[in-house]
Amino acid sequence: MKIFVVNAGSSSLKYQLIDMDDESVIAKGICERIGTGGVIKHKASDGREYRAETDMPTHSEAFAQVVYALTQSEAKVIDSLDEISAIGHRVVQGGTLFSESVLVDEEVIRKVESLGELAPLHNPANALGIRACIAAFGPEKPQTVVFDTAFHQTMEPKAYMYALPYEYYEKYGIRRYGAHGTSHRFVSDRVAELLGKPKKDLKIITCHLGNGCSITAIKDGVCCDTSMGFTPLDGFMMGTRSGAVDPSALTYIAEKEHMSPQEISDMCNKKSGALGISGLSNDNRDLVEAAEGGHVRARLALDMQRYQIVKYIGAYTAAMNGVDAIVLTGGIGENNPELREKICNEISYLGITCDTAANHCRGKEARISTADSKVAVYVIPTNEELVIARDTLALISK
Repeated sequence: MKIFVVNAGSSSLKYQLIDMDDESVIAKGICERIGTGGVIKHKASDGREYRAETDMPTHSEAFAQVVYALTQSEAKVIDSLDEISAIGHRVVQGGTLFSESVLVDEEVIRKVESLGELAPLHNPANALGIRACIAAFGPEKPQTVVFDTAFHQTMEPKAYMYALPYEYYEKYGIRRYGAHGTSHRFVSDRVAELLGKPKKDLKIITCHLGNGCSITAIKDGVCCDTSMGFTPLDGFMMGTRSGAVDPSALTYIAEKEHMSPQEISDMCNKKSGALGISGLSNDNRDLVEAAEGGHVRARLALDMQRYQIVKYIGAYTAAMNGVDAIVLTGGIGENNPELREKICNEISYLGITCDTAANHCRGKEARISTADSKVAVYVIPTNEELVIARDTLALISK
């Protein structure tokens, strides 16, 4: 059985075709610059590639290109769309309306659209992608939605509420929703499997570290807290996002610089974090190289990043009254041995010793704490697409 996984952004469309018999990727690709040009990059598992620049004013034209790449290009992998059993979509924000993955119908799409204010850069594009996909693949093809926020819906009010007037929660749903839930779910399931213990019997801290970063505490098999909040801006510093900041600092800047709320939001989301501190780049690889060359602010950005990660791990260990396993994933978590070793050394009070040899890996699954460490530390490459495919298979098999 083949499942097609879609991640539609405002100007991009990522996809994978997965063979569920062995969970292998048959083909994957991306359409970029939707609305301002258009290019598709498609690659089959045997190495064949297809690339084309073509006008893609909307997601509909992008899906037409995807269908061509899958079924007719020199890198085709199927003869007909009939070979695809179902389609799974990633949607960022499910609010309190969705606590699990669901089959797509018109009501589901309308609810996804209604949550657009909570994720303005994502949900409207996700909904457009779903509608365009239905048009391209036909309404008879089963489609599902998997929500980034669903995994965090198990948090208790003490964890997800903000200490603001309660009326704003009642009126506008102002609360912590979290993000990266699909990633946190995958790696926490995987570490439990590696440890050979039921997930419900473990206390796990999962660290998704990329251009966007979040840390999640998982106890009794479910999320009990997570660093991202009402939007993905909350938590600790990221590539271009500030993370948590004293709100008074923002109102002070707004008054001094005569900035509007939207300008403040743009500053916090697009000009802050590692980019804002270093003045150089939001890419961790650039910062590491610059810091090694003596760039003071690049080193400061890396030091701040690590310090805040360590603080969250400590806070979540306290919140759960202990921790059995810590997982590092995402582009930075999977590919920065120096950061991982320093994190292990700075939480050595938990009985962790870094296995330097095992830690010398990039993009590979590995236990990087020594066998006698009281807490197991793992690097686990995330696979959100596989989670979406698995959920889709489960839903259509009911």
